Amino acid sequence: MKALTELADRFEDASQTYASTNGIARNDDWFILKMQEELGELTQVWMKLTGRGRLRGRTEEELRRDLADETADLLGHILLFARRNGVDISPAIERKWRFDPEARPPTS
Repeated sequence: MKALTELADRFEDASQTYASTNGIARNDDWFILKMQEELGELTQVWMKLTGRGRLRGRTEEELRRDLADETADLLGHILLFARRNGVDISPAIERKWRFDPEARPPTS
């Protein structure tokens, strides 16, 4: 099994558990709307970090952690969206970015 598929499966397990615990219905629209929500949250943190948003008492260290957390959320929801829609992301990365995401990089 490919590494990205395995990672998407782990996000799926976590998402199903979260949705079940919180009574959230995950339908086709939910997956794309969650990506949009997470991108908005990532943008909000970025605006604060770059002096274009209210800090609300957050330190730079806290904002850097928020940036990492929101980036992880967005990545997870991108993989969930791809999984839900039967998108095999590895060949798409090869086409668009011109590298095999499953191959180990050469050692120096």
